[in-house]
Amino acid sequence: MPVVRLYYEDMERLIGASRDTIMSRLAMMGADIGKRAEEEYVDVEFFPDRPDLYSPEGVARAMQGFLGLRTGLVNYDVEEGPIVLEVDDSVKSVRPIIGCSVVRGLEFSDEAIESIMGLQEDLHWGLGRNRRKVAIGVHDISRVVPPFRYLGADPAREFVPLDFSEKMSMHEILQKHPKGRDYGHILDGCERYPLIVDANDDVLSFPPVINGELTRVTDESHDLFIDVTGTDPVVFKALNIVVTSLAERGGRIESVLVRRSEGDFRSPDLRPAPWTVASSEANKLIGFELKAPELADCLERMRFGAKAEGESVQVQVPAYRADIMHSWDIFEDAAKAFGYDRLVAEIPKTVTVGQAHPSEVRKAEVREIMAGLGYLEAMPFTLTNETVHFDWMRRPREGATRVMHPISELHTILRTSLLSSVLEIFSLNQHHPLPQRIFAAGDVVVGRKTNMHLAAASIHSGANFSEIRSVADAVLREMGLEKQTKIVPSEDGALLPGRGADILVEDENIGLFGEIHPLVLRSFGLEQPVVALELKWGEL
Repeated sequence: MPVVRLYYEDMERLIGASRDTIMSRLAMMGADIGKRAEEEYVDVEFFPDRPDLYSPEGVARAMQGFLGLRTGLVNYDVEEGPIVLEVDDSVKSVRPIIGCSVVRGLEFSDEAIESIMGLQEDLHWGLGRNRRKVAIGVHDISRVVPPFRYLGADPAREFVPLDFSEKMSMHEILQKHPKGRDYGHILDGCERYPLIVDANDDVLSFPPVINGELTRVTDESHDLFIDVTGTDPVVFKALNIVVTSLAERGGRIESVLVRRSEGDFRSPDLRPAPWTVASSEANKLIGFELKAPELADCLERMRFGAKAEGESVQVQVPAYRADIMHSWDIFEDAAKAFGYDRLVAEIPKTVTVGQAHPSEVRKAEVREIMAGLGYLEAMPFTLTNETVHFDWMRRPREGATRVMHPISELHTILRTSLLSSVLEIFSLNQHHPLPQRIFAAGDVVVGRKTNMHLAAASIHSGANFSEIRSVADAVLREMGLEKQTKIVPSEDGALLPGRGADILVEDENIGLFGEIHPLVLRSFGLEQPVVALELKWGEL
């Protein structure tokens, strides 16, 4: 989960409340309190579904309502600015969606600069899927000359990238610049690369990779140009989060006219989204007895616009809230405002004696086996998506149970195996030393039927078939299956041909092991060999 560093003095200034008051109520708003430096700051975590809380400004805005200091919808004035951005048709096949804005009159402190940079990176992770769907650029607009142009450029085009002093071609940036090596794979197969330039043809940004050194933001910057590019309309939510956070620092929001062949529009659009909810539905779901005016009051404390009309409440959802996809999301916020601490503790009316479920007993045995083999346990999410789970694994999209109302495109199906989740954990932990050896034991859902699987993987420069064969043999022996199994060549697309095997018991496939295919490693951004196994041990 994203970690937000809150400096005490900065938060007292933004919220208008004492440190003790803030810290006494912060956890009740859904924050997980982490590391503290007694006189300076506290690190807090919020769930990924609230990207508007990825910055101190967003936390301060929410806390003002939660504490009853400032309630209701925040109305941000958006001035109609003179700046124009032209979108060239050449960028449509590369990275077609762009939103942008200007924020003026900012006074940057060290905390404010740290905040905007941290928000940018957290949004790249939380909404942007490591910049694939969303990439954000923040620029000192005083150093460039509008109008701006967004186009697909020749990879040979040169400019000075951020943190460098010499010109490099865009192709060279992908090979030599640290950000290019991290995110260049997003542009694989593209004949032209996205670029934002000004009237003098100076480069502002090479999304989703790196900004130009020319527009670096410093503590002397006062007016910013924000660009958000991507492949999904969530681009505009990310833009709204950034500009409203800067507005909480005293910035004045100015819209940009975006000109496209399919029609012009002004960005950003900070108009709230209208919803109508019923107090009876809210009470049924959260277990409180709130009348419509009380429900409206709770929602205003969570910075919604809300007005009771009979038994219903007319709700205005702020433009920076990317998580409101169902009325239940609104009711969850109402419950937070009402206060989980106000729930009355009651002794259960039934008396039962608990014992471990047989499946949990079996999981404990499996965990003991894997720990004895030197593997660390991971607990990946049960939800995933078709791209990671099937396409990246070179497997057909079969047997998956879809989520009816997914909160994001990252979590659209229930997992049918564990192996892709284990590889995803490797991709997120490449900054840790090798070798890494992890396993996961848990439920999967295939054809709406729940089964239990075990997956294990090892990543290091010397990982090979012999290593994972010995692990598979040890697991089968410890589970008492060694003499019942038959090993045959595997045709699974996730495994390298000739170096993968299926495990059969009475001609039924109960698992596989082998070396992971290089194309799978490339999809996950892994640069070292990986060997893995997966067993359907719940069916044995």
